[in-house]
Amino acid sequence: MSERTAVEYLTLLDRGELTSESLTEQFLQTIRNRDPKVQAFLHVDESGALEQARLVDMRRKRGEPLGTLAGIPIAIKDVLCTAGQRTTCGSKILQNFVPPYDAHVITRLKQADAVILGKTNLDEFAMGSSTENSAYQVTRNPWNLERIPGGSSGGSAAAVAACEVPLALGSDTGGSVRQPASLCGVAGMKPTYGRVSRFGLIAYASSLDQIGPFAHTVTDLALLLEAIAGHDPRDSTSVDKAVPPYRQTIEQPVRPLRIGVAKEHFGKGLDAEVEQSIRAALKIYEQLGATLKPISLPTSPFAVAAYYVVATAEASSNLARYDGVHYGYRAASFENLIDMVCRTRGEAFGQEVKRRIMLGTYVLSSGYKDAYYVKALEVRRLIKEDFDRAFTECDVIMGPTSPTAAFRVGERTADPLAMYLSDIYTISCNLAGLPGISIPCGFTKDGLPIGLQILAPPFEEEKLLRVCRMYEQETDWHTKRPKL
Repeated sequence: MSERTAVEYLTLLDRGELTSESLTEQFLQTIRNRDPKVQAFLHVDESGALEQARLVDMRRKRGEPLGTLAGIPIAIKDVLCTAGQRTTCGSKILQNFVPPYDAHVITRLKQADAVILGKTNLDEFAMGSSTENSAYQVTRNPWNLERIPGGSSGGSAAAVAACEVPLALGSDTGGSVRQPASLCGVAGMKPTYGRVSRFGLIAYASSLDQIGPFAHTVTDLALLLEAIAGHDPRDSTSVDKAVPPYRQTIEQPVRPLRIGVAKEHFGKGLDAEVEQSIRAALKIYEQLGATLKPISLPTSPFAVAAYYVVATAEASSNLARYDGVHYGYRAASFENLIDMVCRTRGEAFGQEVKRRIMLGTYVLSSGYKDAYYVKALEVRRLIKEDFDRAFTECDVIMGPTSPTAAFRVGERTADPLAMYLSDIYTISCNLAGLPGISIPCGFTKDGLPIGLQILAPPFEEEKLLRVCRMYEQETDWHTKRPKL
């Protein structure tokens, strides 16, 4: 039962063949059985979830109008504020923080009558590519427990892959939804910057962060995106643009379809098995009548460098608020105010967060801002212009999500640069503010999932989902589940 899709569960619930309470209990039991191995969840709200499920069942029985996700369990990355429930960002500095309000997307999920099961693990403050940087636990890849699930939304991706929940939310600053989706063999989407409100999303890099859904299928992604997308006046970057009915149009193929294939996505560092799966997926699109167009994104080799200047600069600014004065962790002993702030931040931030704060502070410091930060913003503009030119020739751009399949736990923790290069194909999408999806497209000989990344012009999520659905209808990768 726990291996089906959200759309299938909705059908069973509407027919009366299933209750939300029994479905929720089924997933809670799966979490009890599997999560001690996977460690995807930081907190599970059993009583709250069952209470919400019973309420939905009662309203359904009475024939009252219900939301689009009525009775469907969902997991939330622990970087989104949930009123009355701890929100830690995977950090010691927020270990006892309980927000007094809900993030905008949490409010939307409640309006859609979804059942929130709990909060999932992540790299501390969403800084990482492996979910090994959490202050609490290391999440494991359900396909191989010795491997990482990707990051920073590794807990959400692993929870969906392990069938502990049918839907989950993550956040994507440089690939943090798409990369773990690829490594865990599920579908994950980063909407256009401004499509989903960031109100209540604890900030890492405010000009890059975007909330996105995880699911087994792109139809489920469409279902969840429809529920959370839309304008929110509390977020100044939220765009006041109508949300298309993604579910209604997803079965309509995009024809004619021009697919851009960037030569920069198939260079040094790309694993041979990953490339083979991506080429095979492109062939399937050709068989469906699509035209492959060779394109170039000449500035993309500079994306990683630009990203780690822009993102860390914004992180340095955003994380300055965690000082032990008003809320969060405070050092037990100190001599004065400055000593308290230094000890608090020194004791409660992890190594990766400290590294990025220091890097960001350096690139913003006097004498270096123009050489690094302003230069990175100029490169960012050139990256966006590369995409603008490419999309005059093609409808979507396809390539690998990650250069390799999931690596072993601990394999890259001593080499930050190798870890940062895990996101080499996903980062430019955030710098340009584009929508992007990773969908399963194969496995390595070791049984590890491989993801196909598809990018579209801004606010063309509808087209993106339709293009993904074309591939999904011709293959069965999305039906595969790990044997835990």
